[in-house]
Amino acid sequence: MPTITVNNADIYFEDSAPNDTQKPVIVFAHGLLWSSQMYDKQVEHFQTDYRCIAFDFRGQGQSQITKSGYDMETLTEDTLGLLAALGIDKCHFVGLSMGGFVAQRIALKRPELLLSLTLLETSADPEDPKNIPQYRKLVKAIRWLGMKRVSNKVMPIMFGSTFLADKLRKSDRKQWLTMLQSNRKGGVVKATMGVIERTGTYEQLGEITTPTLIVVGDEDAATPYAKSERMHFAIAGSKLAIIKGAGHTSTVEEPDQVNQVLRQFLESCA
Repeated sequence: MPTITVNNADIYFEDSAPNDTQKPVIVFAHGLLWSSQMYDKQVEHFQTDYRCIAFDFRGQGQSQITKSGYDMETLTEDTLGLLAALGIDKCHFVGLSMGGFVAQRIALKRPELLLSLTLLETSADPEDPKNIPQYRKLVKAIRWLGMKRVSNKVMPIMFGSTFLADKLRKSDRKQWLTMLQSNRKGGVVKATMGVIERTGTYEQLGEITTPTLIVVGDEDAATPYAKSERMHFAIAGSKLAIIKGAGHTSTVEEPDQVNQVLRQFLESCA
């Protein structure tokens, strides 16, 4: 199992071409409660032309649960440490939701590392104060009841109505529900608190000069279209794409649409 110790945490990662120094690199950063597996369809699509690296944030997926370090700034340091350890000095960076919070911080802190920036279903604002009590209640429920008992409440936050209602995708839903339920309680509680308590980056977005693509599902309830549009207007020259029939996890719900939009963008950056 490939793990690297960076910033006092064992970080799990998958690398499609570890010995290839010729291919351009895409790094994929996942959303809260998931893992690198949410990008399986993207890695499968892009690995012929790109070296694809997907990793799990501390406390999630197969990475180590640490006592602390779940704030977005530490997760950003973890990610930068992983890139350094793998000898990546330039990459296309793709971040979804929580991965997008980290991606923005990398673009602001270490722009020289980025060939491009893709922000999927994410926001530059702190958590909406109206949502915080509800999320704290969710954390409490996970702590006391475990992930299995709350997973059915989480699915409509993570996925759009089209995916959830599609009879032909019943086995897909079951697979992702099982994955959600298999989260380790200690890691998830800490990671969720890190997301709830994050600071915003909106005031700094004007400093981003990296070519940027912003992607949002038209059924995303967690970070609705307005959040993406706000980032789009703040980042000069950024592109905005809407994924039809997708909620907060478009890489899983509508992988073909995401791959097409991402490929067009990456080719425009070449």
